[in-house]
Amino acid sequence: MRRPVVMITGASRGIGAATARLAAERGYDVCVNFRRDEAAAAKVVRDAEAAGARAIAVGADVALDADVVRLFAACDRALGRLDALVNNAGVLETQMRVESMDAARLARVFGTNITGAFLCAREAVRRMSTRHGGAGGAIVNVSSGAARWGSPGEYVDYAASKGAIDTLTLGLAREVAEEGIRVNAVRPGFTYTEIHASGGEPGRVDRLKDTVPMKRGAQPDEVARAILWLLSGEASYSTGAILDVTGGK
Repeated sequence: MRRPVVMITGASRGIGAATARLAAERGYDVCVNFRRDEAAAAKVVRDAEAAGARAIAVGADVALDADVVRLFAACDRALGRLDALVNNAGVLETQMRVESMDAARLARVFGTNITGAFLCAREAVRRMSTRHGGAGGAIVNVSSGAARWGSPGEYVDYAASKGAIDTLTLGLAREVAEEGIRVNAVRPGFTYTEIHASGGEPGRVDRLKDTVPMKRGAQPDEVARAILWLLSGEASYSTGAILDVTGGK
């Protein structure tokens, strides 16, 4: 029996890695995208294979059009027809106020977080849409609770990029709803991943967890389970939905 194929961007660590491992356990073959950490991506592939999946790791910067085209072509060759995309790749930079940000920083954050999601969605739609001869599929975009909170004094640029992801989700969902593709998003809250170190505060979740009604941060697996539900047939009538996984915040 054919296993469905899912591509997960930024899957060498954090939420992406947890989603790749869970997808393999749930019966998917997995394309693990990474930008820099090939060894970590290879470990995720080994874990997926141990769960019975076919899996590959493909290095590509999703902010670059040529890299995205190459990424999807590699997935086509190795795993066959694409059934699902998780737009997870995301970056943030050192905490600072807007008045201190320069254009180069904004280009880096928006390039990965916004342009990358659009380019990957484009390639997925070209493969999945019945308009293009595809068999349908599902896309889940990984947004952030920051899209609602704004992250003042820390990452307003990151928060704004995730607000764009929410809008992409709503617009694309309506655009391709008649073409067999569902498009949804998850908005994780404070989650224990390595991304916080990129902003200069590895312990950020512990500092902020008491602001969450549940009084704790999330584990990546908890977000991954929400992603896999949205990809699954159990969410067959859900499109354009944005699911908060924020502990009530």
